[in-house]
Amino acid sequence: MAKGYWIARVDIRDSERYKDYVAAAKVAFDKYGANFLARGGDFTELEGKARARNVVIEFPSKQAAVDCYNSPEYQIAAKIRQEVADAEMVVVEGI
Repeated sequence: MAKGYWIARVDIRDSERYKDYVAAAKVAFDKYGANFLARGGDFTELEGKARARNVVIEFPSKQAAVDCYNSPEYQIAAKIRQEVADAEMVVVEGI
């Protein structure tokens, strides 16, 4: 079964409150087997408009990645993130 990946590009507006998002999201990430491959590290902008933080999270499957996002646990965290950051997020199936 192919793995699934969250790819998120984020600009944080309130770094102190973003810590609350990270703490709340951990519950869902642990439940759905999330493995962080990139989490806000150094990057090189090649094309388009970059955001300050880039995150890649591996899940056991695409369905697990989607289920994590839609879970009640993550939706609590998502509300916090949406208040304190601007983001684009997609789920991609691995090969």
